[in-house]
Amino acid sequence: MSTSDRREHCRTAMSARVKVIHEELGEHVFPTRDISDGGIFIALEGASFAPDLGDSVVVQVQGLPVPAPILNMVVVRKTDEGYGLQFALDTE
Repeated sequence: MSTSDRREHCRTAMSARVKVIHEELGEHVFPTRDISDGGIFIALEGASFAPDLGDSVVVQVQGLPVPAPILNMVVVRKTDEGYGLQFALDTE
């Protein structure tokens, strides 16, 4: 890990499909690259999806035998390969 890596949580490689819903950009399904206690990284794989940093999205893992929880997340990082999404803190 480089000294410029400021991540608080350790990442674990994880391949899953997640549905991402953005209020303006609609609904998309993306593969994940990794997960941590703080969030996930979604890989775009050429898909047209360009949220702004700070945008809220709703995420749900797909393909499980039972419906997965629906999670509120925030776009916190953008790379050429995809986006880092952080679990939103519930304020209720």
